[in-house]
Amino acid sequence: MLKTERHARILEHVSARGGSDVKELSRLLNVSGATVRRDLQHLSRLNLLRRTHGGAVVGSLGAELPVQHRTERCRPEKQAIARAAAELVPAGAVVGLTGGTTVTEIARVLAARGPVTIVTNAVNIAAELVPHRDVTLVVVGGYARTASYELVGPIAEKTLADHHTDMTFLGVDGISAAGCTTHDQLEAATDRAFADNSGRTVVVADHSKIGKVTFAKICPLTDIDHLVTDRAAPADHLARIADAGVAVTAV
Repeated sequence: MLKTERHARILEHVSARGGSDVKELSRLLNVSGATVRRDLQHLSRLNLLRRTHGGAVVGSLGAELPVQHRTERCRPEKQAIARAAAELVPAGAVVGLTGGTTVTEIARVLAARGPVTIVTNAVNIAAELVPHRDVTLVVVGGYARTASYELVGPIAEKTLADHHTDMTFLGVDGISAAGCTTHDQLEAATDRAFADNSGRTVVVADHSKIGKVTFAKICPLTDIDHLVTDRAAPADHLARIADAGVAVTAV
């Protein structure tokens, strides 16, 4: 297991339970207690959790993991989702891309495939796409979120209102019968602006996001046309999403 993946799993485990001890994390990750202690010290220095005697508890960032600690998590599934999602994009389309690790994988597939126009508010995606001659890139401005590398807020929403995309790929922190959600209110409003100004909205989310509800609501399922996820997604939640009229693809 890569160190970045190990760190992501520690943060997820601690966030889900509010805290954990070295022995529990050692069993979870199948590594030594010394390795876990080094990992906890590193994550504590980054203020991602708070070190305690014998373990750690949730830090100041709460449940949202910074994007660099989500990159390796479920990466094969995210890459499979990205390939399937990219197949939905017709030639010559203008494509909106929000932030998120799965959406980043879509950006890589589209850039490698050939001529495409991309509208994005994610600075990490924009940085990857700038060198590609076959990508016409529009970067939406706004307030920069450290956790997601996204530019959000009124400036982003106004820019999106002045543009139309043929298709938007929406990264979310949760999708359920209650709709699509994320951790941050400003990010939710900007994501909603992407959906409102797109001909078709496709949510891309690995199985860990299915059935999950987080703090800020982006939109109801009636605003979503398609969900692309992986086969490990819980079937009962997928059925409820499909019953709401959303096309569901599990790869």
